[in-house]
Amino acid sequence: MSEEERDNPGVVAPPPLIYVSALAIGLLANRIYPIGLLSRGLPRATGLPLVFGGLVIGLLGFREMRRAGTNVDPYHPTTSIVDAGPYQFTRNPLYVGMTLMYCGISALSNAFAPILLLPVVLAIMRRGVIEREERYLERKFGDEYLSYKERVRRWM
Repeated sequence: MSEEERDNPGVVAPPPLIYVSALAIGLLANRIYPIGLLSRGLPRATGLPLVFGGLVIGLLGFREMRRAGTNVDPYHPTTSIVDAGPYQFTRNPLYVGMTLMYCGISALSNAFAPILLLPVVLAIMRRGVIEREERYLERKFGDEYLSYKERVRRWM
């Protein structure tokens, strides 16, 4: 089935799996070769707000997608452009939330290795997920999505 015939973006993997896999590899590597990320007392002070903030942003994004009646799962068709809630500020609040939680868990674990993997995660997300979703939304919604894309940044 060609890209034009498929009614989904054809992402390389579920985004949560991309984040969780890299985080798990990084945390395992940190157990084998421990390198601290933050000095004493800072892991909790930094990590908790990042995890909480990421969770809130992600849940708000999820809620807006549900309100709009569109699918959250990238393997199913998108039925509408969501531009309310956190989607007013970022086209990808679910991914912003996952990135913040990834950083927060790395901080709470005082693990440097997962942070080293974060650029790889973001590159995979950009090429394998976000760019594919954007092409799909442009094909499906045309000018409506292009207008939204002009108004709202990809990340923040």
